[in-house]
Amino acid sequence: MENREIAHCLWETADLMEIAGEDSFRIRSYRNAATAIEGYPERILDILNDPERKVTDIPGIGKGLAAVLGQIAATGSCERRDVLLEKFPPTALEFLKIQGLGPKGIALIFEHYRISTIDELERLCLEQKLRVLPRMGAKLEEKVLRSIAQYRQRSGRYLLSYAESMAAELMDTLAKVPGVEQITPAGSLRRGRETVGDLDLLVTGPAATAALEVFVKYPRVEEVLGRGENKASAKIGREGLQVDVRALPRESFGAAMQYFTGSKDHNVAVRTRAVKRGLKLSEYGLFRAEDEARIAGETEAGVYEALGLDWIPPELRENCGEIEAAEARRLPELIEVKQIRGDLHMHTTETDGRATLEEMADAARELCYEYIAITDHSKALAMANGLDEKRAVAFAKRVREINRNGLGIRIFSGLECDILKDGALDLASDALAELDIVIGSVHSHMNMEAAEMTDRLLRALECPQLRALGHPTGRLLLQRDAFSFDFDRVIAEAVKRSVWLEINASPERLDLNGALARSAKAKGAKFIVSTDSHHPRHLAFMRYGVVTARRGWLGPRDVMNTLPAAELAEALKKKS
Repeated sequence: MENREIAHCLWETADLMEIAGEDSFRIRSYRNAATAIEGYPERILDILNDPERKVTDIPGIGKGLAAVLGQIAATGSCERRDVLLEKFPPTALEFLKIQGLGPKGIALIFEHYRISTIDELERLCLEQKLRVLPRMGAKLEEKVLRSIAQYRQRSGRYLLSYAESMAAELMDTLAKVPGVEQITPAGSLRRGRETVGDLDLLVTGPAATAALEVFVKYPRVEEVLGRGENKASAKIGREGLQVDVRALPRESFGAAMQYFTGSKDHNVAVRTRAVKRGLKLSEYGLFRAEDEARIAGETEAGVYEALGLDWIPPELRENCGEIEAAEARRLPELIEVKQIRGDLHMHTTETDGRATLEEMADAARELCYEYIAITDHSKALAMANGLDEKRAVAFAKRVREINRNGLGIRIFSGLECDILKDGALDLASDALAELDIVIGSVHSHMNMEAAEMTDRLLRALECPQLRALGHPTGRLLLQRDAFSFDFDRVIAEAVKRSVWLEINASPERLDLNGALARSAKAKGAKFIVSTDSHHPRHLAFMRYGVVTARRGWLGPRDVMNTLPAAELAEALKKKS
């Protein structure tokens, strides 16, 4: 059981406790523990299983919570959570995923209406019965209805990072089967989609079918859905991710990779192209229609070449112009992780980070970065102990001293500065002017009307110190949709004022997404790809940002943190 899963259980328990109206101090202790465990560098399970270690050595974990962690490690849940789930409907955890309610709102609804399903909640809104409750109204009903619709669309989806970690875990196990030669993920994971519905693994080698048996007996398999001669399907883990493992002959591997990578629209277009050339394409290979003679199939590149196309990177396979570009030999040069020279968005213990500046610098240096920017929060985020003007100026001075003494890596002084409700930045301009980079982000009042939000962002762009827009649409994957604003108008103004756009590589954000990044690129925008790290291990999230940038057809020249340190320093000074 990974730290993220343990933390998730604690968060759920705290929410259930709040619905039940339990002691706020105890609720806060569960949430603090969840935060500590989620960001802890070691696996909690390893500490619990080591008789010479104490989990109580972790800040925020006392004896009571240590016992709770032991229960979670043993059963996947804890006594308090189980008791509360008996008290409330089994769907209580689903209600928590509906935006606009919160634990106290859910408790109020349960008290007055005794509902137990999302469908019943929807009916209450349609019948306008929610608005009669205290602190609720017509606007909340509308928001809940929208959130229910969005929740239904999200159900059965998983973050890219979760699917990747599960794929790596299974691939490591199956690779140990004697006679297995190659295991490759396909589907939306290979295309780098921000969320994944299921996981496809393709296996080749003399013992490929033996790998299927190992897969269905894997300890984390919750339910075997099917086991055939060449395919096995099962649901994995508490989250119930469906995984399909296929055993393939070597000569069909390329065609199967092309077919199972998708997307559906891309594959339809490619197969249509094959038919027009008198060919037939399937997961088994590319054949002449007239005599079934095999043309290609062992490699993906061979399949595309036989169809008169350059090999198309998986991230582009959405039938959005990539086939035409491949035919004209004009596919873009796409950015690669190795071209990133530094990370420009991260937090330290000065605000809500889990490591010091020096520890973040050490971790970045291990990744062979030339530079980083430390961008702690501004004062509007009081819960994160955000920096005020005095602390920001002192921080800039400290960074200049650090760079003079040398850490083996260039440090840029920065700030993730809140864009306030009226569009003003959270700190005074003279304080911001002391910093190397200011990232402006929206963290509050996200339910504004589109016109108001547009005006808010446009006013923020007027600030001469603003260098980048952080996570520009404000979405949280599988939790919160993007806020509404006039994207084209804001991007045009950002380009005019030389403000870069962030592709936030945090797996919960991936914001901007690929489609919006491509649209912004067409308007002349420049980008940074950064991790929003709150812990050294979060720096590894950069690969998710890069794959998102690739889905936006971005190359290294589009991304400013591919520049050497000296060139980036000059670019940071330029404002139109």
